[in-house]
Amino acid sequence: MGLILVPTPLGNLRDITLRALDVLRECDLLVAEDTRVARRLLSALQLPSKPIWSYREQNAAGATAGILERARSETVALVTDAGTPSISDPGQALVAAARAAGVTIEALPGPSAFVCAAVLSGFDLTGFSFEGFVPRAKGERERSLRAALERGHTSVWYEAPSRIRATLETLAGLEPEAQLFVVRELTKLYEQQIVGRPHEILAALPEPVRGELVLVLAPGVPRTLEQPSLDGEIDRALTSGASIAAVARELAGRGFGARSEIYQRALSRRAANDGSET
Repeated sequence: MGLILVPTPLGNLRDITLRALDVLRECDLLVAEDTRVARRLLSALQLPSKPIWSYREQNAAGATAGILERARSETVALVTDAGTPSISDPGQALVAAARAAGVTIEALPGPSAFVCAAVLSGFDLTGFSFEGFVPRAKGERERSLRAALERGHTSVWYEAPSRIRATLETLAGLEPEAQLFVVRELTKLYEQQIVGRPHEILAALPEPVRGELVLVLAPGVPRTLEQPSLDGEIDRALTSGASIAAVARELAGRGFGARSEIYQRALSRRAANDGSET
């Protein structure tokens, strides 16, 4: 009994594990993001049909209690459409609720698109971050990608085919020489792997773009700013009457560094300037 997270193939059905087959065959209830996808998977793997409950963002609040009640006395398997449940997926909320309710939880190892893409990239993975889906809104997308370039380690993102060109164009505007790895249709028949700069990736993608994509972004080349230049900008803004918070927000948006660090520097500059005037 309990809740078991079962990774499913990204595309190639032979990527299913023996343990995953056992759980899918023997569980009492299958919980899926899309019940149609889950039924097709059971059929393709020649597994017996069984009750399948839907669990997605739109019905999570109403479905959670019933799922957890079943998991107290039966084996409930949780799957997503492809890959490992709970990664950029509504299953995360169900796992959190199960843990809070004291329900036994088990996670099986298995396919994960962002891990496969990261190791395929060849980029430095001494430290890297998984960022989920690239933000949809233009301003938030630009801020998130700029922060990733400045962070100093590799970052991995999911992206939809309808938005990949906008994301690559944003990156080209932020850092034309950014190094990227993009994989499309991972493990499927028409898998495509592309390494290069944003404009090179754009040129290599088909039109229209089809299939889910994973984007791996290498850290940008550190841009060191002369401290007098930053201090001069801070002093100018403070002299105009701007608040410390406004100064940090403006200069971070202009690429002078992290907002928190600029905030602390502005505090120091204001204190120093106030002291010099007495």
